Amino acid sequence: MKFKFIVFLTLLMTCHVFSQEWQTNFEKAKALALKNNQSIVLVFQGSDWCAPCIKLDKEIWSTSEFQDLSKNHFIMFKADFPRKKTNKLSDEITAQNAKLAEMYNNQGFFPLVVVLDKHGKVLGKTGYEKLSPTSYFKKLTSFETSL
Repeated sequence: MKFKFIVFLTLLMTCHVFSQEWQTNFEKAKALALKNNQSIVLVFQGSDWCAPCIKLDKEIWSTSEFQDLSKNHFIMFKADFPRKKTNKLSDEITAQNAKLAEMYNNQGFFPLVVVLDKHGKVLGKTGYEKLSPTSYFKKLTSFETSL
């Protein structure tokens, strides 16, 4: 029993170490971006219905390779639009994400990845692409230098 508990704790700590820190409050994300002089990666996704969104999460966001590259470079923010009742977000988060969609994704593309400067100005947009995590990171950072 003690062994199982130790294994569980080890797995739990490992998951925490490799998990991407996604912000859920956009005002907090902007404040962090200003404080740390970082860009914001704003991801519009349908986590429970959009196949390319799920692929993007699995192939890019969830990889330790991308997480290592981005952890000190980007503030990560997901604006999720789930459809299943079991994945329903709070009314506050739903309203926030809808407002963000009006501002940055008024055409309703999913997934849509928007790179913003620390003030919220759009630097570039992309979607799902079959790239390595490093190549995807380079694509996102290229928006910062294209001004």
